Amino acid sequence: MTRRRWIADEVSLNRAALTGDHADHLIRVLRARVGQEFDIAAGNTENRDSVRRGRIVSIAEGRVEFELGEEISSAPAAKVTLLIAVFKFDRMEWAIEKCTELGVSRIVPVLARRTDAHLASASAKRAERWRRLAHQAAEQSRRACPPEIAVPLQLQEAASLAGALKIVLAESERQIDLRDVLSAPSREGDVLLAVGPEGGWTEDELHAFHKAGWVTASLGPTILRAETAAIAAAAITISELGR
Repeated sequence: MTRRRWIADEVSLNRAALTGDHADHLIRVLRARVGQEFDIAAGNTENRDSVRRGRIVSIAEGRVEFELGEEISSAPAAKVTLLIAVFKFDRMEWAIEKCTELGVSRIVPVLARRTDAHLASASAKRAERWRRLAHQAAEQSRRACPPEIAVPLQLQEAASLAGALKIVLAESERQIDLRDVLSAPSREGDVLLAVGPEGGWTEDELHAFHKAGWVTASLGPTILRAETAAIAAAAITISELGR
């Protein structure tokens, strides 16, 4: 049976720990016992993809400690940054969860012209919840680390982010398919994908993207919901990059 994977809250040399609610779930729901073994994602700033075999050595209220053993090979996250315009939170959270499972390395919420005002004003406080959801989805999908969830950015700031290939998905694009752009001669570095809100990007916003070096691409002739577009774009991009 495949061992469950946990992303450590604390790491020090050959020890790691889960803390707080993270630990309590393992203790109370999964009935952790000293001596049990799990895969522990114990990455740090030097190696975020480090996964090691961990054996529980102590259990206390709100804390489970592991002794770390051999390193286990783990596929690194794809170098894909998803810029996703803020839309209805329940649907956006679903998109964040699924794109985490697919393997994106960073998610950047964007405040677009058609983002509802109350969602825009609440988005900064929502970011911590998005990080928790991404953390849980990363563990479930056996990733070595969760994607970075950035603070929400205004569109002009988001458009200026650096990347080797920057693609904005647009309903108005009729000629260029996302796969066409991805199949062009490869360039080293991150791929950035921008997915608009309900109703799509405005013409002014697309102009801002173009001015910052982005290329437009289409996901096909049908009109997709924002969360569907985000998941489809992430899946296509990661699949193409893995070829």
